[in-house]
Amino acid sequence: MQKQEVWAWGEAGAGRGSGSPAEQLKTLMDLLARKGSQGTQAPQASDRMLEPPLEPPSSDYRIRRHQEVLLSRLGGGLELGGPPPRLASLLLVEGLTDLQLREHDFTQVEATRGARRTARTITLGGLFLPLSRVSVPPRVSITVGVAGVGKTTLVRHFVCLWARGQLAKDFSLVLPLTFRELNTHEKVSADRLICSAFPHVGEPSLAAGAPARVLLILDGLDECKTPLDFSNTVACTDPKKEIQVDNLITNIIRGNLFPEVSVWVTSRPSTAGQIPGGLVDRITEIRGFNQEEVKACLERMFAEDRSLTGWVLAQVHADRALYLMCTIPAFCRLAGLALGHMYRHRRGTLDTELSPPRTLSEIYSWYFRMALGREGQDKSKVSPHIEQVAHGGRRMAGTLGRLAFHGLVRKKYVFYEQDLKAFGVDVALLQSALCGCFLQQEETLGSSAVYCFSHLSLQEFVAAAYYYGASKRAIFDLFTDSGVSWPRLGFLTHFRSAVQRAMQAEDGRLDVFLRFLSGLLSPRVNALLMGSLLAPGEHQGYRAQAARILQGCLAPEVAVSARAVNVLRCLHELQHTELARSMEEAMECGGLAILTSPPHRAALAYLLQVSDTCAQEANLSLCLDQVVLQSLLPQLLYCQSLRLDTNQFQDPVMELLGSVLSGKDCRIQKISLAENQISNKGAKALARSLLVNRSLTALDLRGNSIGPQGAKALADALKINRTLASLSLQSNAIKDDGAGSIAEALASNRTLCMLCLQKNTIGPVGAQRMADALKQNRSLKELIFSSNSISDRGAKALAEALKVNQGLESLDLQSSSISDTGAAALTGALCTNQALLSLNLRENSISPEGAQALARALCTNSTLKNLDLTANLLHDRGAQAIAGAVRENRALTSLHLQWNFLQASAAEALGHALQLNRSLVSLDLQENAIGDEGASAVARALKANTALTALYLQENSLGMDGAVCIATALSGNHGLQHINLQGNHIGESGTRMISEAVRTNAPTCTVEM
Repeated sequence: MQKQEVWAWGEAGAGRGSGSPAEQLKTLMDLLARKGSQGTQAPQASDRMLEPPLEPPSSDYRIRRHQEVLLSRLGGGLELGGPPPRLASLLLVEGLTDLQLREHDFTQVEATRGARRTARTITLGGLFLPLSRVSVPPRVSITVGVAGVGKTTLVRHFVCLWARGQLAKDFSLVLPLTFRELNTHEKVSADRLICSAFPHVGEPSLAAGAPARVLLILDGLDECKTPLDFSNTVACTDPKKEIQVDNLITNIIRGNLFPEVSVWVTSRPSTAGQIPGGLVDRITEIRGFNQEEVKACLERMFAEDRSLTGWVLAQVHADRALYLMCTIPAFCRLAGLALGHMYRHRRGTLDTELSPPRTLSEIYSWYFRMALGREGQDKSKVSPHIEQVAHGGRRMAGTLGRLAFHGLVRKKYVFYEQDLKAFGVDVALLQSALCGCFLQQEETLGSSAVYCFSHLSLQEFVAAAYYYGASKRAIFDLFTDSGVSWPRLGFLTHFRSAVQRAMQAEDGRLDVFLRFLSGLLSPRVNALLMGSLLAPGEHQGYRAQAARILQGCLAPEVAVSARAVNVLRCLHELQHTELARSMEEAMECGGLAILTSPPHRAALAYLLQVSDTCAQEANLSLCLDQVVLQSLLPQLLYCQSLRLDTNQFQDPVMELLGSVLSGKDCRIQKISLAENQISNKGAKALARSLLVNRSLTALDLRGNSIGPQGAKALADALKINRTLASLSLQSNAIKDDGAGSIAEALASNRTLCMLCLQKNTIGPVGAQRMADALKQNRSLKELIFSSNSISDRGAKALAEALKVNQGLESLDLQSSSISDTGAAALTGALCTNQALLSLNLRENSISPEGAQALARALCTNSTLKNLDLTANLLHDRGAQAIAGAVRENRALTSLHLQWNFLQASAAEALGHALQLNRSLVSLDLQENAIGDEGASAVARALKANTALTALYLQENSLGMDGAVCIATALSGNHGLQHINLQGNHIGESGTRMISEAVRTNAPTCTVEM
C-alpha cells in the first residue's frame, strides 16, 4: 500500500500568530478557512472543480468540501466494507518494550514467535475517546507496527470513514499529513504548512460557533529525514515563524503549537521511542495476520488456481520461520508471489524434485527471478535473449543496490530525486518492470517524485546483493561515506567488515542485511541467481571461511545478545547448520550440560526461538549452572514455557530470574523451578517480580525450602498479582504459618485457580485458616492439600467451607490423617455442595462406618465425578455400602477402591451395582482379594453394563476360572476399552483364552496380563 500523499500548493499568506493556546487554535481554524488563492501557487484542477460559490459558504459546506477533497485524494475512497478486523481493533498497550525499541522488525516477530502481547483492545471508533467516564480524550496518540503491517492502510481507512461521516464524528476536521511530504521542506511555519496542504476550506467563519475538535495525523515517523530531538529543541509558540521541520513537529507534539489539537502519529516501534513517554497519552499497536488471515491472504492471491493455493499454504505451514514472517502482511504477499513463481517454474520444467525454500534468501531469490521474468516479458513479446535479461538484472542490482545500501547505512528509507542524482541512479532505468517490483514511485503535489522500496526487507536484499558484487572491486571500506579508509582488498575482508558493522549496530538495523549477504553465499541461492543477479562462480570458494568469520563473533559475553543470535541466523542462511544441529541433538538426548562454550550458548539461545520443541516447552532441566543461565537471560524472556528443574539453583539465581520476570518484554507464561535449592530469600526475589509481572500464569516451586517466610512473600504478591493462575509449593516446609499467609491472600485473590500445598507439615490450624479463606474465595478450582497432618479437625473445617464455597472443583486430601469422623463431616458437605467434581481421600483411615456415611452422601450428590478411596480400611462391609450408592448415583464416573481388603462379597455387591449403573466409566479394584468368585460376579455385570470402559483387577488372586469368566464377559461386552489383569495367576491357558476373546469379540479393548 503506498503512503498517503500530503497535498501542498506552495506558500500561503502570513498567519496571525499568537502565543496563547486559545488564540493559536483560532489561528489554525482561520488558516484552514482561508481561500487557496492566497498561496503563491494555484490549486490543482481537482480542487478547483470543488471551489465554492462566490458568496461566503457555511461552515458545514466547507467541512463537506474538505471531506470530498480527502476522498478524491484517496482515489474515491477505500472499499465501503470498512477496514479488516485486525485494523478495526487495535491493541491498547502501556508502553513500548525494549525489544521493540532496540531491535529490527523481523527480530521482534521471530523472538516472540509472533505471539501477541497481553493487552486489551480498542476499536478504531474509540481510538480518540476517553477510556472511562472520569478520563479525558488523549491529545497525543501513537500507533506502532512493524514495517509492512498496515499503518498507512489504517490511516487511509480512518480518513475515509471520517470523510464519509461514519467515524470520529466528534472531530470537525481531520488533517492527514505524511512525513514523506514533510521531508520536502527544509524550513516551514505551522501556518504555511497547514495552508499549503489544505487551502480549500474557505472563509474564516469556520471558527465561529461551538469549539471545534481537530485531529492532526502525522503518518510514518520512521520516514522522517531528521530524527526528532526533544532534548535540544528550542520552544516555539508562534505559528507563523519558520523553523526546521523536525523542530516544528516536536513543538506540535509538546503542545507549544496548537495545544488543543489532537495529534496522531504512526511509526515503526523503534522510531516511536524518539517521542518521550511523558508526552504520549495513548499507545496502540497493530497486530499482524493470524493463521486464518495468512490463509485468506494467500487464497485471494491465487483464487484462480486452487492447487497452487494449496501448495503455497503447505510450504508456509511446513516452515515455522516462514509462517511467522507471513504474519507481516507485506511479507506474506511477497512470499506468496515468490512461492507462486516457484510453483509455476517447477510445473513448467517438470522438476518435481525442486526443494521448497529453506531460508529467507531463497524466498527473495525466487522473488527476484519472478521480477526478472516480468522484465523479459516487458522488453519483447517474444522470449528475450537470456544474456540481455541477465545483464539487466545485474545493472539493476548496481543501480538500486547502491541506493539501497547507502540508504540502509544512513537509516534512510525514502528517496527523492536529489538522492538519486547523488548516488548516480539512472532515473530512466527506474521505469522498467524489474525495478517496479522493488521500488515504488509516488508523486507529491510539489511536482517532485518520492521513491521507496516496496518493503524494508527488499531494500536490505538489494543492498546485500550490491555489497556482494561491489566488494570484489572495492579497495576502500564500503561503509565509509567519504570513500576514504584503510585499503580493504578481497571479498572476505569486506565480509568481515560487514559482520563487524552489524555486530556493532545496537539497533539491529544491519541484521537482516547480513543475513542476506550470508545467504548469497549458499549453494542453493547461488544456483538460483547465477548469471542474473550474481556473476557465475562469484565468491563460491568463500562459504566455509565466511562461516568461520561468523562463528568467530561468538566470543564470551555476559549475556547472549540479539546480535549473537543473528549470527546463528546468518549461518542458517549460509546453510552451515552444524553448530545448531549439534545443540538440537544434545537437547533431545539430555546432553546439554557439557556444551557450555560461548558458541554453544548462542546456539541454544537461537534454538529457544526457532525449535518447534522449545515452542511448546523449553526444557533446560539438569543442564544449566548460574553462569550459563545468566548468559541466556535476555533470550529466556520470550520462552512461553520454561522448565528449569533440578539445576541446583540457589537464591542468587532467583534474583536474576526475578529481573527477567519483571521486564516489560517478558512473555514467560509458565516456569518450573522444582527440585532446586531455593530458600525464603529466593522466594522473596520471585515475589517482587510477581508484583509487576503481567505474563506468568503458572509457577512451580515444589521441592525447595522457601519455608513460612517465603510463603508469606509470595502470598503478599498474590494480593496484587492478577495473572498467576497456578502455584505449586509442594514440599517446601511452609507449615501452618505459611499456609495461613497463603489463605489470607486467597481471601482477596481472584485469579489463582490451582494451588498445591502438598507435603508441607500443615496441621489443623493451617487447614482452618485455609477453610476460612475458601468461604470467601470463588476463583480457586483445585486445592491439593495432601500429605499434611490436618486430621479430623482440619477435615471438619474444610467441610464447613465446602458448604459455602461453590467454586472449588477438586480437593485432594490424600494422606491427611482423616478417620471416620472427618469423612462424615466431608460427606455432610457433599449433600449440599454442588460444585465439587473430584475428592481424593486416599491413604487415610476410613473404616466401614465412614464408607457408609460416604454412601449416604453419594445417594443425594449429583455432581461428584471422581472419588478415590484407595488404601483405606473399607473391607467388604464398606465396599457394599459404596456399591449400594453406585446403584442409585448417576454422576460418578471414576471410583478407586484399590487396596481396601475387599473380597468376593464386595465384588459381588459391586457387580450388582454395575448392572444398573450407566455413569461409571472407570473402576479400580486392584490389590484386593476378590478371587475367582469375585471375578465371576464382575464378569456377569459386564455382560449387561456397556458404560464401563476401564477395569483394574491386577493382584486380586484370580486363577484360571476367573480368566474363563472374564473371557466369556468380553464376548458379550463391546464398551470395555482397557482391562488390567497383571499380578494374577491365570496361567498360559487363561492368557490364550482371554487373548482369543479380545481378538474375536473386542478388538478395540486393550488387555494387560
